[in-house]
Amino acid sequence: MPARRPRGDGGQVAVELVGTVPLILLLLAAVWECVLIGYAFSLAGNAADEAARAGAVKGHGACVAAAGEHVSASWALQVQCRDAGDVYTATVTLNIPVLFPGLGFGSIDGTAGAAMEREGERG
Repeated sequence: MPARRPRGDGGQVAVELVGTVPLILLLLAAVWECVLIGYAFSLAGNAADEAARAGAVKGHGACVAAAGEHVSASWALQVQCRDAGDVYTATVTLNIPVLFPGLGFGSIDGTAGAAMEREGERG
């Protein structure tokens, strides 16, 4: 009769790997989503700042164009530019992406203002 091998824990690593891989993937997706949300905040703020500066100097058309230059179309950009007395304000709204730009759940606003200026004016 051949010697019988003792039963061990062979295959245990494979079972643990199969159990933890979905959790690792879920954690990576959550971290990636947090990165995208942070990037959307940064992108909205920068686009609003650039739009307000351009609007303060050249008007409404330049405001909308400047915001569009700094945000790609997949972020579903919405821009509101207005003259508020001595300050020109711009509000940029971006959809919060889900795993990649294009799918969204909610939106992020970036608002900025710049002192009114006109080309050719000296103070």
